[in-house]
Formats: sequence, C-alpha cells, structure tokens
Amino acid sequence: MKKKADNTGEAEPLAPGISMGPISIDVKDFNKEPDMSDLPVLPTRNLMLFPGVHLSIGLGREMSRKVAEYSESTHNPVAIVCQLHPQMETPAMEDLYECGVVADIFKVLEMPDGSVNALVRARSHFAITGPGSGKAVPGAISVTGKILPEIMPEADDKEFEAMIDNIRTLARKTSKKDPDMPGILNFDDNSSAEDVVNVTATNIPLPLDRKQTMLMLTELKARAEMLMTALEQYEQMLDVRRDVMERARHGMEENQRNAFLQMQMDTIRDELYGDETSDADSFAARLTACVPEGDVRKTLGKEIEKLRRLNPQSPDYAVQFAYLDLVLGLPWQESSALSTDFAKAENTLNNDHYGLEKVKERIIEQLAVLIDKPDVKAPILCLVGPPGVGKTSIGVSIASALGRKYQRVALGGVHDEAEIRGHRRTYIGAMPGRIIDAMRRAGTNNPVLLLDEIDKLGQDIKGDPSSALLEVLDPEQNCHFHDNYVDVDFDLSKVLFVATANTLQTVSRPLLDRIEVVEIPGYVPQEKLEIARRHLLPRLLKEQGWRKDRLKISDEAILAIIDNYTSESGVRQLEKLLAKILRKAVLAKLRKAKFPKPVEPEHLKELLGTAPYRRDKAADTSVPGVVTGLAWTQVGGEILLVEVSLSPAKTEGKLTVTGNLGDVMKESATIALEWIKAHAASLGIDNDLFYTRNIHVHFPEGAVPKDGPSAGITMVTAMVSALTGKSVKPHLAMTGETTLRGQVLPVGGIREKLLAAKRAGVTDIIICEDNRRDVEDIPADYLEGVTFHYVRTLDDVLKEAF
Repeated sequence: MKKKADNTGEAEPLAPGISMGPISIDVKDFNKEPDMSDLPVLPTRNLMLFPGVHLSIGLGREMSRKVAEYSESTHNPVAIVCQLHPQMETPAMEDLYECGVVADIFKVLEMPDGSVNALVRARSHFAITGPGSGKAVPGAISVTGKILPEIMPEADDKEFEAMIDNIRTLARKTSKKDPDMPGILNFDDNSSAEDVVNVTATNIPLPLDRKQTMLMLTELKARAEMLMTALEQYEQMLDVRRDVMERARHGMEENQRNAFLQMQMDTIRDELYGDETSDADSFAARLTACVPEGDVRKTLGKEIEKLRRLNPQSPDYAVQFAYLDLVLGLPWQESSALSTDFAKAENTLNNDHYGLEKVKERIIEQLAVLIDKPDVKAPILCLVGPPGVGKTSIGVSIASALGRKYQRVALGGVHDEAEIRGHRRTYIGAMPGRIIDAMRRAGTNNPVLLLDEIDKLGQDIKGDPSSALLEVLDPEQNCHFHDNYVDVDFDLSKVLFVATANTLQTVSRPLLDRIEVVEIPGYVPQEKLEIARRHLLPRLLKEQGWRKDRLKISDEAILAIIDNYTSESGVRQLEKLLAKILRKAVLAKLRKAKFPKPVEPEHLKELLGTAPYRRDKAADTSVPGVVTGLAWTQVGGEILLVEVSLSPAKTEGKLTVTGNLGDVMKESATIALEWIKAHAASLGIDNDLFYTRNIHVHFPEGAVPKDGPSAGITMVTAMVSALTGKSVKPHLAMTGETTLRGQVLPVGGIREKLLAAKRAGVTDIIICEDNRRDVEDIPADYLEGVTFHYVRTLDDVLKEAF
C-alpha cells in the first residue's frame, strides 16, 4: 500500500513493511566515497531525507530512474535533493534546495502495478556549491558539493537525553493522533538518538522550508531542539483540530443530519431507479417552463429544494408534493387565443338568449371593448334578477363569444373567508380558495369566472367572505391576489369576472361599489313562449333522444301553462312542466297508449293536474275595502291584496294591521289612517266613524313576510273604500309610497310589478309620476294591454281609483 505525501510526486516515500519479495543486498559494496565534483542528483517532490534514514521511494521520471540504476550498478552514491516547486517536471539546479543528502541506491524494483521503486540509504547531508561535470549520468542534474559535518553532543549531556526522550514520546503520541503519520515513529528505547531525530524529521508533515533549515544544522542537539519545538506545535495543532471537529460534530443540527442522510438516500435511490427523474427535478423543469422570472420563481425554487431534503415516506413530503403540484399547475403564462370576430360574438349571444334586449346591449358593448383591446381592465358585471331568467347561462355565452374558458364559482351559503383566500398550509387538509381552484381548472389566465349567488354569502366567526372578495373584484388590486395556500401573488387582472345575484339588499356596500349592476327583468308570456319553442323543448327532446316532431305542444297550450300553472318571472317552472309532459309521452309510448298530438289547453288538466293559479285572482274588487297592490320579491313581482274591514268599537276606534308585516308597512298603515282623518271632510267621511269603528287592515297569505313602503297608496285607497262604502274600479292595481302630506313617492321594481299585474289580468295601474321614466325604459311589448295612470298626490290616486 502506497503512502501518499502531501502532494503526489515522482519520488515519494513508501511506508515500511511493504512486501518486495526476497532481496539480497551486500551493504559492504556500497561504501565508496562520493565524487563531490560530479554528483548526479535524484530530485524529489515533497520529500526531504535526513542522514542515516533508510527509505523506499517511488521513481516516476525517466531521468530519476537512470540516476537510480547508475547508483545501483556502480555502487556510487548520488545526491537526493528536494525541489523547490513540486509541480515542476524537469527541474534544473537552480530549482533545488541548497542542501540535500548523499545516498546509496541499494536496489531498483519494478512493482506488479508497473511502478518503479528504489531502496535508499541516506549517508550524510551536504551543501550544493555549484554545477557538476555531468559525465556520470548524461542528461541528469549534476552538482558539486561539500559534506556537512554531523556534530554529536557529549555522551553525558542530560539535556540532550531529555530532548530525545521527549521527541520519542511526542512522535509516538502524534502518530496515534494523526492517521497520516507513519507507524515507524513508534520508537522503542533501543533506538539511537540520531535515528530518533532524523527519521522523525524525515516523516513529520512540516513545511519544506522548515525541514531545510533543520537539515542545514550541523549540530544534532540543535536539530533535536528545533524538531522538539515543531513536534509540540504540531501536537497542539492536532488537539485544536480535534476539538474543532468535536464541537462541529456536537453542534450539528438535526436538519443537517437529515440533509446528510437524504444525500445517502438520493444515492441509494439513484442506484435503485437509475436515470428516472426525481419529483424535485420534475418540478424544477416545470418551474422553468411555466413560471416567469421574478420573486415567485425564487420562492418556488426554495420550496422545491425543501422537497429534496424530505424523506419520500414522510407525511411532510406528501404535503409539499401536493403544494408544488398545484402551484406549478396554475396558468402563470398560459392564455386563451381570443376571438376577434365581433359579428360572431353578437350572434352567439343573440342565439343563446331570447329577449333581454337592454341586458344584451350592455354585454355586447363590453364584448366590443374586449375584442378591440383585449388587455383592457374590464369592469365587474353583476347580473341581478329573479331566479330562472338566464343569469348563469349569460356567463357561459360571454365566454363562448370571446373564445375564453369558462368556470363557475358557487358562492351560495359560503360563510368562511378561507373559501375565498384558501387555508394556510400549516393546517391539516389545507386547500386553496375557490378562486385559485377555478383558475387551476380553467388552465388559462384569462378565463370568464362566474361568481354565482354573491348575495347569498354568509358571515360568522370564521370571517366575512364578502370582504375577501373585495381584493378579487378590485381591478387595481387583483393583479397581486394572495391566496393563503399558494402563499405567492397571482395575477387575476386578465380574468373577466361576472357575478350574479337575486337581490342587492344583502350585498355589502364596499362590494357593491366595485361591481357594475346589470338588472335582468322577468319575461312576459310571449317571451316565455318563444323561449320554450327555441330552447326548452328542443333541449328536452334532445336529452330524451326524440326527434322534434315526436312531441308537439300548441302555442295556446304553452301559454295556458304559463298563465295557469306557473307564477314566476323566469322559465324554470315552465321547463319542469314541459319535462313532465314529455315524461307522460314516454310513458304512453311504452304502454302503447294514445297521446294527444298536438297537446292542446284542454289536455293540460289530464297531463298536469288542476291549475294552481287563476288569472283573475286580482280582478274581484267589487267589495268595498278590497284593493289590489303590487309588490317586489326576490323571485320577481307579485300581486298583493289589501283587505280593510270595519267593526264596532266599545270606546274609541283603533287600527289593527295583520298579515306578517314588517315595521315599515305598519308605519305606512298609520300614516294612511292619519291622512284620511285629516281629510275626512273632503272625502265625505263622517268623523264619528273613527271613534265608533275599529279599522282592521289585513294582507292575505299571512305565512309570507311582507315589508316595504310601496303599499302606502294601496292602504289609503282600501281604507277610503271601506269607510265610504265605494268599490274601486275592476282590474285595477297600484303601487307607491305616501307621506303625511299626501304626496306620492316613486318606488322600485316597476318592470317586475308590471309582469305580475299582467299575469293577474290587471289592465290599469296607478303609479307615481316620477316612475314614468321607468315605464319608458320598458319595451313596448311588455306594456301592451296595460294602461298606466301617473299621479302625484293621494287625491289623484283616489280620483283614478273610484
């Protein structure tokens, strides 16, 4: 086994004990006096021999081998001198130290591995005085020199003996502490002082300049003193190194230990799976491909390195893997190619939806802006209307018209802020919010996201999700949307958000400020008929796999269903009833029974049962004290009947209001009575009636909560009708708020109330003059068959009503 020096060289020491086979050397043959005028030099790297040392050295250079073979064959000693620069291949005399040793080469040996070694005995040290003749070994370095004396101390020098004992002890201790020190330094007590000093000086790992200084000393005692100092310093250095290593070992943190173990596991995994790409490498490739340069890439790069350090069998690895898989699956740079065909976009919207002209006009305006400049920050549209009018399907049509991906985010009943912003990864089962999840499903960074039912967001101790939506729906902030799970900013500025709601009363004010409201009214019967013909029936027949001519329903039958079997602003119930007729047709086919073709109004009772609604339910106002009002609800407009009756009072008349009313309606009843009392004479009412009669105001359907000021003029008219005994005109309805001074104020929901009035067979409607502009915005088709009477005071109302 070869003993390497600090720097591998051409001539190196070989550890003693190497097996070289049987070697027979007659040392007496190697006693020639050296020729100091022509001394061939065998240069060494990092090896400085001292007098009296026997050593095996390796010969790597060809010229070194020639010098060694010359000495072996002629028994002439040669010079062994260390070169100044170990890396130099062909040194000259100037590249050698000035002091070396005269040595005999006993034997040159070729080893089994092809290397060449030489057995060397160093005689004495000498100083180079100049160049030699070079005749002995042509081409080799040749020097002239002067033998340096070796001055031994006095035989009874106790100080020197103590030095030798100390050197012997230090050499033994350092050879145990330093595994690189040769075992030859374990001297026994019989070793001579010269051997102890020179062998130790040859083998101790000291700088060559310091060894050269010791070699040039002629007094053995001085050399021993210098060596002892060097050994003590070297031992102290070994102790310091050992202490530092011990502290480092004890100070190693657990994650450092895990990192080391992970490296071993990576090596084992490479051996088991070969060139298969690891999860971390796969994520790193995806990171480079899909995430642009910046802080996000740096942060995710650190998360990937964290994955490398985790054990694949640990739960943390699965959590980290799921996180990186989701984040790198987000559409950081992927965008849909947008459609620029405006005519096609307009046709798509018109073909998908019938009616809703104002709504479609507003949406087409927005489509035009987006097609003309795709990177413009689009406003957040909020479609508000009763159920079943097509709010959700409009979002699908917008995405189709623009060529964008579409995703729906259902917000109804959401009451946890984390549903919007996601959970922090510290929680077990943490997930991203619904916005980020929708973006992941869309696969592009510019989809159409429909935020469905934002009016039904809840709020509890877990937070307010409507407040979390403020960041999502603000074009100035959503370019840096921060989801708690993703934990890096994500750009939502290219997303087209469309929200839907049935009412704005439950939408928070700050959220309402960030959206543009587009009201979607209900449909009139003729519009419902067209929707049923164009969309509902074809879709139901397609789902059943029937041809269009397999089931025929006349227009009169569909209108009868709309009038007598539904009471809604949308078409959802109408679709259910058409589906029921289709099921009856399928059943008749399987039973091989007859089925009407086409279905006419007279067949509806057999197919759908008794009609639950009557068109003339608001027409019976022949009884004094009964008046038809109009109300707005979340599902559209409704008819609101008001009944007033008088009963004898024992002491003083009082007002009673029933029908599950809110505080505003109760206050409206009080205002109505006080105005009537103040104007009793002009109305032809006897003042005694207010003291001798109790007035009872009732709103039927008491299970349904009612509130709002729009029934004010209706209650005034009903009370006057009861107190005067006069009936109002038939087929009349009214809506409006009143004041104590008898002024009529405008109210909302005129379109929905109009549709409810038409469904109930109302032909005349009394409303405030200020609501005229609302009526003018309604298409003429809706106004057909209804006459509006505009009023400003209660006197005008009563004049029109009676």
